[in-house]
Amino acid sequence: MQNIILTPLDYIIVLPFIFIAGFIDSIAGGGGLISLPAYWSAGIPPHLALGTNKFSSCCGTLFSTANYFKAKMIDIPVALVSSGMAIIGSWLGASTALQISSHILNYLLIILIPIVTVFSLLNRNLGMHSKAEYLTKRWRMLLGGFAGLGIGFYDGFFGPGTGTFLIIIYASILHYDFVTANGNAKVVNLASNLSALITFAFASHIYCPLAVPGALCGIAGNILGSKMVILRGNKLIRNVFILSLLLLFARVIYNLM
Repeated sequence: MQNIILTPLDYIIVLPFIFIAGFIDSIAGGGGLISLPAYWSAGIPPHLALGTNKFSSCCGTLFSTANYFKAKMIDIPVALVSSGMAIIGSWLGASTALQISSHILNYLLIILIPIVTVFSLLNRNLGMHSKAEYLTKRWRMLLGGFAGLGIGFYDGFFGPGTGTFLIIIYASILHYDFVTANGNAKVVNLASNLSALITFAFASHIYCPLAVPGALCGIAGNILGSKMVILRGNKLIRNVFILSLLLLFARVIYNLM
């Protein structure tokens, strides 16, 4: 591992951003769009930053998932099927990424993100009320499996904004309200993040002196965010969801510069 020396000022600058990332991620996904640049700003090399970010993200997501589970805001069978398919999709996406450039997806996202944002803004009832009960359990599991496979492929191929896109898929195709869509998405995120974390851990790509305090800040942010969702519901998620889309759009623009 490279010799990395962090000053107290580095921790003071980075850790609040990890807290904010955990807070936003627990509400609408997209926390990695904040946390990864924060780790990079401290001089953590990219491969170590990815592993360190996965560690703090996994710890935080575990707590927010537990909160949604206790509040009965997860459709467990659908979430588990989605998670299993997401792991398969992630492997397929990563394998594809080795063959073609991810810049192709950047150009597609330049078109897709504004469409999703406008669709969400115009369709004010999206995610406000659950209509998932109109679908049979078998259909929900089937659609959830396809959603997990597709979003897992995206996660393995490109990555940023996975949770945000999964929420919109759950809300628009499976007709969940935003709260349940987010709860399901957290289970999928946790499964895919854990599988990636294991890979990074075996490769010793986790910078523990920053990963541990980062995890504590991520946990605090996730707990606060998930508690606010439980108290305030769908409207809060909708507002933060739009913010996450804008952050993702900014990231894609930056990638193309």
